[in-house]
Amino acid sequence: MTEGRPSAAGSAPLWERDAEIATVAQALDALCADQTSAGGLLVLRGEAGLGKTALLAETRRIAERRGCAVWSARGAETLRSVPFHVVRQLLQPALLSLLPEEAREYLGDWYDIAGPALGIADPQEGNADPQYVCDGLVAAVRRLARREWPLVLLLDDAHWADQETLRWLAAFAERLDDLSVLVVVARRPGEAGGDSARLLDAVAEAAGRSVTNLSALTPDATAGITRATLGRHADDAFCREVWAVTAGNPYDTVELLAKVQDSELQPVEAQAGELRALNRAARGGGLVDRLKGLGLEATRFAWAAAILGTGITVDMVARLATMDDELARHCADLLCTARILTKPDPAVGTEPIDDELEFVHPLIATAVYNSIPPGVCTAMHGVAAQIITQLGRGAAEAARHLLKVHPDDDEELVEQLREAAREHLAVGAPDAARRCLERALEEPPRPEVHAHVLYELGCATLLTNPAVTIDQLQSALGMRGLERDDRVDAVVRLSQALLHNDQLEEAVRTVEAEAARHEAGPVRMRLQAFQFMWEGIHGETVSPARSRRLAELASTCAGRDNAERALLILRGFDAMTHGESADVVAELCDRALVNGRLAPGLGWTDTEWGMELLMMLGSAYAYTDRLDRAESLFAEARRVYTSAGWRGGHLSLANAFLGLAYRRQGRLRDAESTLREGLVLAERVGRGLPLYWSSTCGLVDTLLARGRVEEAWSVAERYGFAPPYPSTIVLPDIRSVRGRLLLAVGRTGEGINELEAAEKTAASRGGHNPVLAPWSIDLAKALAGQDPARAAQLAADARRQAERFGTDTAIGEALRCAAALETGQRAVQLAARAVTYLEASPCQYEHAAARVEYGIAARSTAELNRALDLARACGAEGLVAQAREVLETGRGLH
Repeated sequence: MTEGRPSAAGSAPLWERDAEIATVAQALDALCADQTSAGGLLVLRGEAGLGKTALLAETRRIAERRGCAVWSARGAETLRSVPFHVVRQLLQPALLSLLPEEAREYLGDWYDIAGPALGIADPQEGNADPQYVCDGLVAAVRRLARREWPLVLLLDDAHWADQETLRWLAAFAERLDDLSVLVVVARRPGEAGGDSARLLDAVAEAAGRSVTNLSALTPDATAGITRATLGRHADDAFCREVWAVTAGNPYDTVELLAKVQDSELQPVEAQAGELRALNRAARGGGLVDRLKGLGLEATRFAWAAAILGTGITVDMVARLATMDDELARHCADLLCTARILTKPDPAVGTEPIDDELEFVHPLIATAVYNSIPPGVCTAMHGVAAQIITQLGRGAAEAARHLLKVHPDDDEELVEQLREAAREHLAVGAPDAARRCLERALEEPPRPEVHAHVLYELGCATLLTNPAVTIDQLQSALGMRGLERDDRVDAVVRLSQALLHNDQLEEAVRTVEAEAARHEAGPVRMRLQAFQFMWEGIHGETVSPARSRRLAELASTCAGRDNAERALLILRGFDAMTHGESADVVAELCDRALVNGRLAPGLGWTDTEWGMELLMMLGSAYAYTDRLDRAESLFAEARRVYTSAGWRGGHLSLANAFLGLAYRRQGRLRDAESTLREGLVLAERVGRGLPLYWSSTCGLVDTLLARGRVEEAWSVAERYGFAPPYPSTIVLPDIRSVRGRLLLAVGRTGEGINELEAAEKTAASRGGHNPVLAPWSIDLAKALAGQDPARAAQLAADARRQAERFGTDTAIGEALRCAAALETGQRAVQLAARAVTYLEASPCQYEHAAARVEYGIAARSTAELNRALDLARACGAEGLVAQAREVLETGRGLH
């Protein structure tokens, strides 16, 4: 039993909670010891009524005695659909206490991103990326925490928190190591499902051993509470029956003992049989009967309070229950006396506003809400929505009530829900927008509006769930209503969603079928460009015939409009992948620009063409030794997406391709950090999608170049870098990188098989670029010992293709391969020629590798020292070690 046990039943939930209180005290000791101490996370898990809220209140008392700032918030069962509801409770009081300019100063660049979600700033134009908003909320709390140290965050009933809050909480919990904040989360087990359950599990995982499962009271503790409440004369048999009836639940124990006092029941064995009936009256159906006993008006008042759920004031309840102020106050007093409603505790959070009320316990709120007759409940939600709208609070705030209204062919309701969805998207809550639009479809919308609602629903999920986008856009296109431009936009968005969901063949068929519906002109050319685009990034089956058709169509284009510019880019990318002249590729790409810059309407955030086209443009430059232009394009993409708040797939791919440009330049450290950032973003969108492969493949390739083979293998294992591969093309070439990795870890047979599979793909596509897909060079080196004739043929083919392509990098890499297959003076000569070409190339890692190989072949100390400097500058640790070993050994060097 608790030492210094509570002297009143009001403290019942703290009986037998010594261990939990000690854990809290220890965490607060660590928090207050040093402003640089790591943060803490405690999770209190237990069934309803076991005292989680009481433990949070005790945490507040202890923390405030130690000088901590304490912010608190609570989830509510009827408010789960309100995005950012709980995190707003947590942060708004602190932010609203600041002047607007102070809040902007503290939040800095995150003000415009997190501010709208927190309700302290107007949203920017366009839809906010939910991941960027989540990052902004994390950053906001981090900055405020530094200002308010020592800070304690209390989150009660987290199982009922909205998904947006839980997404923030899971992200914040992962980043507490370098932030001195104590977070205490209380939740019931098993109440949440789907994404909410996954996010709560992530919070528990971050807490590790600091998850406490609360248990029921023992018979001894129950007896102590009973006697503290009713008097020491309560006999043993009566106390045992209290425990048996309540199963040791502290909340039930307190409520039952209050009933015993109200009924003036004597706490003796002879009266113990009355306890079960009294317990039934304290909760569930018994509580509802007790509520009805207070009269119709009090019941209606309680119903209205349950409908509101939050912001419960006498005035708001009176409006909703349609009663005058005097009657409303009388009902409020009755319900407070009956321990159904209560005034908020001024010690918890901010000072309550006049006439503010809350339910004594969430169990009571749930029981009251569930007791409302269905028809009355629906009608009251409808009235609540009208009141909120009349008060000018916006469609988004009214939406949670509109979602509860029965479908009734109401045109105005459909428009309200569409407006609410737009408001939700503007603050980064696509799930909330989806719920509104799905409900609008149930109304249903008028025939001429129906397809537009489906289209909006598909667009709402494009950044977060391509699979859902596909279903909604396909439905929208299957009915009348979308006119010419809207229909084409829907088709393009659908094809993009199919692409990002790894359904490339269907993406091609979708735009091909739509193009056939249009006569020759800009619209048809746009759709044809998308068809060529999706075919061009297919990883396996692009045919030579398709390349010929594209070349014929592009030959008529002078770059007069964006459709022509798109075709020029596609033709340049196709020529690059097949190893045609690099000068031709660069000339095609340059013609797609306007004065060396992207044309208006063809930018990174312009939705008409999408990002894929510009990724192809930058890639074509990257593999034709125009790395300055490639880096400029991809750096601009990252800057634009960051400024626009796009923290999902777009920014992930921007990082992946910027990492590719850095890797090609030989800036291996920059490449690695950028690719890792891209991979983190890709994981948020979902494993297995094409964008995920781009970051993973680029990172493995970069780690191999750095000589960190074991780490490259670990990354491959961790992120599933193995067959089956996505249907889209991945840069760098996925089979070449996988084959090189297998060779590096000594799995030679598997590596050769992988490279031979790449060879077959190249044959089906009608040729390849030996820099983009260097399988022939890697395969020749792998076969040199067991099949020298084939190795020599592969090396000769690589040289021929390199000379056809014509870049210094391609020719230098082919000469490196040829030198590796030779010995003696011939090897020295070929290695020297490779150095000459690669010295003129912008690819400094390849230049460093060629220097090392030439220095070893020529036994030149001077060349090896030059190679060592180059390798260090690149961050190529493997090359550094190789050159050092030869220099330190010194055998045969001159």
